[in-house]
Amino acid sequence: MIIREKISNILKSTEYNKEVTVMGWVKTFRNNQFIALNDGSSMSNLQVVVDFANTPENILKKITTGAAISATGTMVESLGKGQTVEVKASKIEILGESDAEKFPLQPKKHSLEFLREIAHLRFRTNTFNAIFKVRNALSFAVHQFFNERGFVYLHTPIITASDAEGAGEMFRVTTLPFENTPRTDDGNVDFKEDFFGRSANLTVSGQLEGELGAMALGEIYTFGPTFRAENSNTTRHLAEFWMIEPEVAFADLEDNMNLAEDLLKYTIKYAIENCADELDFLTTRLVEEEKNKPQAERSDLTLMEKLNFCLENSFERLTYTEAIEILKRSKPNQKKQFKYLIDEWGADLQSEHERYLVEKHFKKPVILTDYPADIKSFYMRMNEPDEQGRKTVRAMDILFPGIGEMVGGSQREERLDKLQSRMDEMHIPQDELYWYLDTRKFGTAPHAGFGLGFERLVLFVTGMTNIRDVIPFPRFPKNAEF
Repeated sequence: MIIREKISNILKSTEYNKEVTVMGWVKTFRNNQFIALNDGSSMSNLQVVVDFANTPENILKKITTGAAISATGTMVESLGKGQTVEVKASKIEILGESDAEKFPLQPKKHSLEFLREIAHLRFRTNTFNAIFKVRNALSFAVHQFFNERGFVYLHTPIITASDAEGAGEMFRVTTLPFENTPRTDDGNVDFKEDFFGRSANLTVSGQLEGELGAMALGEIYTFGPTFRAENSNTTRHLAEFWMIEPEVAFADLEDNMNLAEDLLKYTIKYAIENCADELDFLTTRLVEEEKNKPQAERSDLTLMEKLNFCLENSFERLTYTEAIEILKRSKPNQKKQFKYLIDEWGADLQSEHERYLVEKHFKKPVILTDYPADIKSFYMRMNEPDEQGRKTVRAMDILFPGIGEMVGGSQREERLDKLQSRMDEMHIPQDELYWYLDTRKFGTAPHAGFGLGFERLVLFVTGMTNIRDVIPFPRFPKNAEF
């Protein structure tokens, strides 16, 4: 049995003259005497003082950046700046050597682009130590939030035959041979010969299956990986990402908005309360990064100020129609500074429009509701046509500063005839979704739900700007390393 003290516990302790064993990775080794040691449990390093005269030379040579070591010694009060305790080592053991000349993470600043190329090692940097501690806290907070409210955690399938979004941008799952694919008489792929006996793909959403659970269990949520085969090489898109998707029976659009706002505030508050060191580090990091930007592009708020601002303010709620009027009259639109100009009702809002509403006009998170039916999915509940005869659905999107869309959801269409009409309009075969339609045939009821892209939440809370930096091993076009 390996007995060791975590560095995080030692750094909080004032129990001097106690013998301890610590294990970790060498960050730096100065003057053949001072080791900066980190075991991942803390943002801060522990200073281990080596007895140079009584430590074998072959051991000293192996105390290099990246090496894993065990150090046994006495906890003593530190005279060094910024630390209260250090370990005066009586014994050093090399657990794993590291060739200092070949180790990619030298004790200097590395670009995020470089660190993405060595994602298997970037966990050892302070930045990614902080990011993934925050990600862990947010993940725990999501489960705790729903558990406190009596929701059932439902595991929806990763492999599915349905396309919840109707977008068709899916990864196909097959065991058919590429070199000799079985074909039907008309030349199409014969999926009856495939593993599942039909075409199957990786899920783009657990929503449809989640609705089935909600219509029996009342309140459920899913939290798992989803996949989009979308050829988007941007700082906001991934091919594999995690989604939080609650579905609630006997709920309408307002209930849905309240739940989503409560969830976001709860998780942000949890991170602030449980990741103080990590968020302090990330706040300082962001301040330094912003110094390199033109003044006009710098944020008015620090990371911590931005997080607290979201907690202290109610999200602004307005309809899509109201938002269009604001955007049409906006300076960027009138001066043709938007890449996609807003000239008429029905336009699909782009990230630039969403960020204008949040960052320039309202200067706080925004919830947009009642979108045009033509630009939304088939399962969203239809509103009565407005005075101009325009058709809208009870959809809602939550927009955040620096991110754009954080949450997308709706009240679901519970009326069988309306749902069938929408499916026909959008050419979605009813026979393939017979199981979904059954919930409208047998005890239908109003219900609502939403999807929250977990990486976008982590992106916001950490202040990072590229979504590839908030998931351990990012998947995107032409990249599936590690």
